[in-house]
Amino acid sequence: MSKVIRGVVFVVDDNIDTDQIIPAEYLTLVPSKPDEYEKLGSYAMVGLPDRYGKFIAAGEIKTSYPIIIAGENFGCGSSREHAPIALGACGVKVVVAQSYARIFFRNCAATGELYPWESIERLCEEFETGQEVSVDFDRNQIINHTLGKVYDLKPIGEVGPVIDAGGIFAYARQTGMISR
Repeated sequence: MSKVIRGVVFVVDDNIDTDQIIPAEYLTLVPSKPDEYEKLGSYAMVGLPDRYGKFIAAGEIKTSYPIIIAGENFGCGSSREHAPIALGACGVKVVVAQSYARIFFRNCAATGELYPWESIERLCEEFETGQEVSVDFDRNQIINHTLGKVYDLKPIGEVGPVIDAGGIFAYARQTGMISR
């Protein structure tokens, strides 16, 4: 079965840090509590500079952007796992970045919240917020339907099945690495 995630994209550039993704003041929320998980998601990306626009519309708790395009070093800063959790909680499914802070990339897999694809080209200068795109997992491509262009992505590799399972512990249980 082919896996494709489609939706409108939110575009940022380089060095989007974990304080911009989820400011420290919201780290008291406990993601394992369903109501606090939702609330954490409602604060995703509130630390971004105003030039990016609103990631979550006023009065909403979910974003209308299931896909984020970023430049280099996405998720830099502190090692908080709340960053990918907040993005997943608000409805983000995929981030396509030119590069990631390694701890953010690992936290994406560990939490199972979202897929961290790496671009080959600098897509944050090719795409604009609001464009209709899809990420094709089988072809390792992102398609900009608004522009009618297709871009290759680096293969997601072994992290894909871990995220499919719902995170590192779910994957370990599923594969028999730890007991259920």
